[in-house]
Amino acid sequence: TDRAYLPTPSLEKLKIVLDSKLVEYNENNAMMDLVLFEQAMLHITRISRIIQNPGGNAMLIGVGGSGKQSLCRLAAFISDYEVKQLSVTSKFTIEDLKEELRNMYTSAGVKGNQVVFLVTDSQIIDERFLVYINGIL
Repeated sequence: TDRAYLPTPSLEKLKIVLDSKLVEYNENNAMMDLVLFEQAMLHITRISRIIQNPGGNAMLIGVGGSGKQSLCRLAAFISDYEVKQLSVTSKFTIEDLKEELRNMYTSAGVKGNQVVFLVTDSQIIDERFLVYINGIL
């Protein structure tokens, strides 16, 4: 049975499970100091459900610093997905983006790795990036 779709008896039980996953995440990755209040927990479950669907994608919109990236990273960790994110510098070009996408496609398509491609608005330094990102969707 796919445990991702089992019903949760209560929000308290969900909080226990998510808190334990957060502790596990923090043992293996950079520390995330998250407060898992009800809305945050519900967002994690939504993100997990979306990314586990073939071709699943989501645009998370909100105020900077509200936890969108952190919730996405935790949902990816829970679902055993690798998070890929661009390392954009002032010299980052379209060719660099294409190379990053090629590497991601190789990881996901050829090697069969489950991948979450996490992009923030600040990483779109050239509007032409959107053409290539849209091509993924």
